[in-house]
Amino acid sequence: MSGRFANRPFGCRQNGIESMDNLILIAVSFTAGLLMRRFSRMPEQTPVALNMFIIYVSLPAMVLNYLHGLDFRPSMFLPASMPWLTFGVSALFFVVAGKLLKLPRATVGSLILCGGLGNTSFFGFPMIEAFYGKQGIVHGIIIDQLGSFMVVSILGVTVAGIYSHGSTDVRSIVKRVLLFPSFIALIAAVLLNDVIYSASFANLVKRLSDMLAPLALFSVGFQFNPGHIGKSRNTLALGLAFKLAVVPAVMFVIYVMVAGMQGLPARITIFEAAMPTMITGGIIAAEHQLDPPLANLMVSFGLLVSFVTLALWTVVLRGV
Repeated sequence: MSGRFANRPFGCRQNGIESMDNLILIAVSFTAGLLMRRFSRMPEQTPVALNMFIIYVSLPAMVLNYLHGLDFRPSMFLPASMPWLTFGVSALFFVVAGKLLKLPRATVGSLILCGGLGNTSFFGFPMIEAFYGKQGIVHGIIIDQLGSFMVVSILGVTVAGIYSHGSTDVRSIVKRVLLFPSFIALIAAVLLNDVIYSASFANLVKRLSDMLAPLALFSVGFQFNPGHIGKSRNTLALGLAFKLAVVPAVMFVIYVMVAGMQGLPARITIFEAAMPTMITGGIIAAEHQLDPPLANLMVSFGLLVSFVTLALWTVVLRGV
């Protein structure tokens, strides 16, 4: 790795927060949301306002911050293809499962998004460092920046539009995708790839993007309702089993057994595939009214369960 991409500490965020501090931030933000809901210290509509800020401000800022100045190299594209393949497998699996199980259209859309989008950065980076050391983070950065964020900005928004509006009208879907804030930011980041941001603008997008994770986790914690687990028990179990077990198993077959990847790059690729649902993916599903209780549980409950499943996957990957 070389150039600006290699010099960015902690995966282009340049935020100075150590990986283990992110785990603390995850716990504090999520718990704060739980407590505010428990003691009725904030209005019921708080998550709506927070999610709108995330979608229209923090997420575009994060795309501008993450993707700007990437030094694209051919060697990046094999591990970076994993999030794209994951989303494709998720769409195929849940479309078929939805028909067989006669699931509501909104639930199928929610499962595609939550099963196909992994938390490869904010949760993924500290977990990589915890299990594989800092030398593994660079591989996580490649997967996240060339894979996950492009997938959520293009495919994620497209699927959300299709399933929320009950229409496959190409013109309306394309319009919706092109006008989605994070997609506009994606195009801007690519066009400005060789343009050096001014110090003030770089600081602005960095600080706005840094707000995404704590606000999103607070919102998820605020909306977390264990009572919804009973109502969504079967679909939640299906979604979590797919995201935390089926996806990494399929990626293991593709990348290790078929493509012949070995060593740390292979381990990080499969480990990232085993990450729980991307927070942004859950928020997009909820904002498009794609079974919001299920989307929230996939993010919150999935994050808790993944501490166990990720540890198990490190055992499986020892021989890779």
